[in-house]
Order: sequence, then structure tokens, then C-alpha cells
Amino acid sequence: MDITGQQLEATGRVIAVLPIRTGTSAAGTEWASQDYVIEYSEPSAQYPRRLNFNIFGSDKIQQSSQLLQVGNTVKVSFDIDAREYQGRWFTSIRAWKVEPAGAAVPTAAAATTYAAPAQPMAPGAAPQPMQQPAAQQDESSDLPF
Repeated sequence: MDITGQQLEATGRVIAVLPIRTGTSAAGTEWASQDYVIEYSEPSAQYPRRLNFNIFGSDKIQQSSQLLQVGNTVKVSFDIDAREYQGRWFTSIRAWKVEPAGAAVPTAAAATTYAAPAQPMAPGAAPQPMQQPAAQQDESSDLPF
């Protein structure tokens, strides 16, 4: 994984596809997010490492569903971002492109690239808490998602 350059990416084998989370924002907009885990090896590491990332948006989840199957080896390009909510900090790793590993020049069908959000969050603005479906909510947690 290269985190020193402009582009963050990792190549690894998909080991977990977690359930889709959905909800409604404070503005009334429906949203969907799905987490995935890949396992990758670095030349200097004795043991493989794992990376949990998410894809936000039901259309983007559907576009990448063929590539992100357990056992497939993929190359994921992503952004890392942190945000504060009620005095606690949360880090997210959001994929913006997924392609088969080893693809020299990906075709439109082989790679999935996601558009950047329409508007970034204003500096100092508090993120809206994410809602889980009622069946998955855990009242003992004060996490916003």
C-alpha cells in the first residue's frame, strides 16, 4: 500500500463483504453504505494486513458488486478522512475506484470509478449522525453510525 503519494491504493484479496447500511439524513435524503475488507501483504511485513473500506451510495455499491466478491483480488483507490462528532474523532477510508488486480489498462466494464461528492462539508460544520436500520441499532453505543 502506498500512502506517501498523491494517490492512496491497496491491492489485496477480498475477505469480507459486510451488510449494507441504509438510513435517512437530517435533510431527508436516503443513503446507503457498505464496508469491505481486503487482505494484502507488504514486502517488509511478516504477516498480512487488512484494510476495511467503504463505498457510499447504492448506485456505487451496485456498480462494484461484481468485483467485490469474497476471494477476488482487487486494486482499491481510496481517500482517508477524519471528522469530529461530539468530541470524538472518526476515520473513514472511502473507495473511489475499484478494479481487478493486475489490470494494466482497465476497461469501463472492469473498473469502477466514483465521482467525488457534489459539495464538500463546510469547515467547522458538524457531520450529521448516521442512522442504522432499527433492527441493527445498539442503544448502548453513542457512535453516530
